[in-house]
Amino acid sequence: MAADGKSRAETLVRKRPTKSLPRERGQRPERLRSEMTALLVKIVLLGILDALAVYALFIMLGLHQWVPLAATVLITGLVNWIYLGRGKRLPAKYLTPGVIFLLIFQVFVVLFSGYIAFTNYSDGHNSTKEDAVSSIIQVAEKRVADSPAYQLTILDNGGAYSFLVTDPDGAVKIGSADQPLKVVPNATLDSTGKAIGLNGYTTLNLSQILANQSAITAVRVPLSDDPSAGALHTDDASAAYVYRSDLQYDAKADTFADSNNVVYVNSGRGSFATADGAKTLSPGWKVDVGIDNFVKAFTNQQLSGPLWRVILWTFTFAILSVLTTFALGLFLAIVLNHPRLRGKKFYRVLVILPYAFPAFLSGLVWAGLLNPQFGFVNQVIFGGAHIPWLTDPMLARFSVLLVNLWLGYPYMFLVCTGALQSLPEELEEAARVDGANPWRVFRSIKLPLLLVSVAPLLIASFAFNFNNFNVIYMLTKGWPRFTDTTFDIGSTDLLITMVYKVAFGQGGARDYGLASALSILIFILVAAISIIAFRRTKALEEIN
Repeated sequence: MAADGKSRAETLVRKRPTKSLPRERGQRPERLRSEMTALLVKIVLLGILDALAVYALFIMLGLHQWVPLAATVLITGLVNWIYLGRGKRLPAKYLTPGVIFLLIFQVFVVLFSGYIAFTNYSDGHNSTKEDAVSSIIQVAEKRVADSPAYQLTILDNGGAYSFLVTDPDGAVKIGSADQPLKVVPNATLDSTGKAIGLNGYTTLNLSQILANQSAITAVRVPLSDDPSAGALHTDDASAAYVYRSDLQYDAKADTFADSNNVVYVNSGRGSFATADGAKTLSPGWKVDVGIDNFVKAFTNQQLSGPLWRVILWTFTFAILSVLTTFALGLFLAIVLNHPRLRGKKFYRVLVILPYAFPAFLSGLVWAGLLNPQFGFVNQVIFGGAHIPWLTDPMLARFSVLLVNLWLGYPYMFLVCTGALQSLPEELEEAARVDGANPWRVFRSIKLPLLLVSVAPLLIASFAFNFNNFNVIYMLTKGWPRFTDTTFDIGSTDLLITMVYKVAFGQGGARDYGLASALSILIFILVAAISIIAFRRTKALEEIN
């Protein structure tokens, strides 16, 4: 009985509630606080996002950009619906940021570039027709010979300058660059009847006028809503005079006429030109041109010849870069993977050092090393010889390949080292037992197995070198230039550097439409080569 009573007592002790319950009760307020904090942070972030969205909506509404406006409303509403909900929406909460950034920085960029490729968007054709008409009129404006003087007072309203004028008839009017002149009845006048102030505006004194003289003299105040009526300009901030354009715009006929009765009609190509096309007014405006940019790339005599040479060199550069970097990287991986080699870690660190330097910086350093006059290569290695590494077409191409080999082999070395170390040693031992020499083992066993894992990376390396902007532009800028074209295109230019020069060229007009068309060409070429290569590499899966 005693033993039985003792066992029951032990059982009761074991079943007695522990002090974990108070701990759980203490954790509930803490958990509640953390949940409230998370909810508050969520609300604040969503509030900031919604505020930015509303601000953007007002801007797009003023610019009449309906498609971006609808997209902003849709995306903002979807984000709020996802993050304010619970349950099954949890996966979407993690995917939404990535999808949004993908749409903005990838999909939108691709679609916009595709759209620009079918327009004449370039220098002189980068705005709307209304802006072009206004700009043409302003450029041709001259002071009217018998223009009366308007007494002038300069007003400031939030950083924007306005003209408060008193015309010769005594009428007081106000206008700015954005607003034509209009009569104001409540202006402050001095003893001579000149308007000197207006409620809501700040009158500038002499020192303020002198400090902002260039900005004030650049202000153009239209006389009316009709752009051909002229505008007021000032040279001394005390009097304004009427300026009128030599080109008169007829909105109904959609034509311009100058003082010699030469008529400029809408050419339908985003510009006003004479009937014979001999004269064109600048600037023009952006319009859709269909496939003209693609046709121009292959039919323009100044562009088509260099373009084909650039395409051929781009393929040559990409293929040779992949082959040379892979060959050197694989050779070093095999050598430094030998079991009897000592100091492997030290050698591997030395081998991958070029991989640690930025490519654009390495290009600049190599440009100095290969300089024909004072470069280290000519002065030290070749004893002061004058070798035109970067100015002779063939030597420049060789130099580019050499520098790219120096930059690219460490990546291939790392890839090949990992792939070699993953190969089963039993296959090599079995081949040696069967009498295979090292070359036979490498060619028939190691290389095919290596290509199973490395082939996709070789395709990616080809795509990268096809668009290797840094090495070309930092080392040679694509030069030496071709002598049979007015475009800034040279012997070492790749398609990507050629696109950059066309879009943001030095000393020439910027043609964004043509550059976008060439970008689409690059995409088609890389995509076609990659698809073919990936299909061919499927045969390697049988080896694995």
